[in-house]
Amino acid sequence: MTDRELLELAAKAAGYGDVWSLDEHPDVTYIGPRYDGGTVRYRVWNPLTDDGDALRLTVKLGFAVSVEYQVGSTSVLWGPPTGHVREDHGTDPYAATRRAIVRAAAEIGGNT
Repeated sequence: MTDRELLELAAKAAGYGDVWSLDEHPDVTYIGPRYDGGTVRYRVWNPLTDDGDALRLTVKLGFAVSVEYQVGSTSVLWGPPTGHVREDHGTDPYAATRRAIVRAAAEIGGNT
């Protein structure tokens, strides 16, 4: 699954609406409608790269996050029904933790 697909499903799970990007800035994602009565209403959103966005997603969806340095991975749990995602840390435990959060949200978004 691509990062874009993960973000779209995570936004769906959180009830954030559309996720979109501009052709000239494909690495920047936005949530919300592009236009609302002639006014642009959106905000930059990427919990894969932004700790604050990842934390807000964690709280909104009620995740339990466990960073396990001894085994080199992060686990995200939610439920009911019980769900679990695990992401190996590799060289960056922070990026792995954000990705685990987004993957967990995407699983929820894919099932709604």
